[in-house]
Parts: sequence; structure tokens; C-alpha cells
Amino acid sequence: MLSAAAAASVLLLTAACGSNDSDAASSPETSASASPSDAAGTDGADSGTGTFADGDYSAEGSYSNPGGQSTVKVDLTLADGKVSDVTVTPEAENSTSKQYQTKFAGGIAKEVVGKSLDELKVSKVSGSSLTSQGFNQAIDAIKDEARP
Repeated sequence: MLSAAAAASVLLLTAACGSNDSDAASSPETSASASPSDAAGTDGADSGTGTFADGDYSAEGSYSNPGGQSTVKVDLTLADGKVSDVTVTPEAENSTSKQYQTKFAGGIAKEVVGKSLDELKVSKVSGSSLTSQGFNQAIDAIKDEARP
């Protein structure tokens, strides 16, 4: 019983020390849409389990955080089956969430460029962990669109 109370205290401290956009205990409500800008390129085989068409893709992903619902836009380019470029556009209305989305956007390229689409699943980038939920959701929508 004491260890359960200690674990709960650690979780509360972790959530409190993070920020409004850190790993808080909230269930993500999500929605996504993707549309290829130029998916007519050559098919590129990735090193994962699927094959994806090279091209430019765009999707949005949303997630819940202590400040409310937030959305990020992901623009991604596939070349030879690998991510050759990625841009995350913060769309949060809450200033704290926007700050974390901006940090996430600044660090995401070094995490995903050069990887196959199937390899992409980020958990925390530049101190922002909830933004990754929206990013991963957008990536899932892009995967659906990029399958030939």
C-alpha cells in the first residue's frame, strides 16, 4: 500500500514538474487527416514492413493536454522510401502548448530524417511529450495515404 502511494506521488510530481504539455495522465482524444501533395512519385520501398509511395504528404494530429485540445500539422517528404524532410507547424491556441509544440518542431527533423516511415514513432522530443501523440497520429494518417 505504501509503495502504491509512493508511485502515485512520483507520477504527480512528474506531471507537476513537466508542464501543461508534459506526460500528464490524460487520455488522448485524437483525429487526423492526411492528403498527399505529390504522391505520384516513384514507389520507394522502406526497410520496415510496408512499401510507401515517394512524395510530399501533409496531415494533422490532435491530442488532449491539461490546457485542452491541441493540434499539430505535419508536412513530410518521402524519397527512396525514407523521410527526406519533415516540418511540424504548431497550431495550439494555448500559449504553453504552443511553446512546447515549437520546441518539438525544432527538434523533430534530427529524430526522423533518414528513417523509413514504418520506423517513425516518437515519444518525447525537445522536452515535449504530448506533442508526440499528435505527431504520431499524423504519421499514421500519412502512412495510410502513402501506401500505393
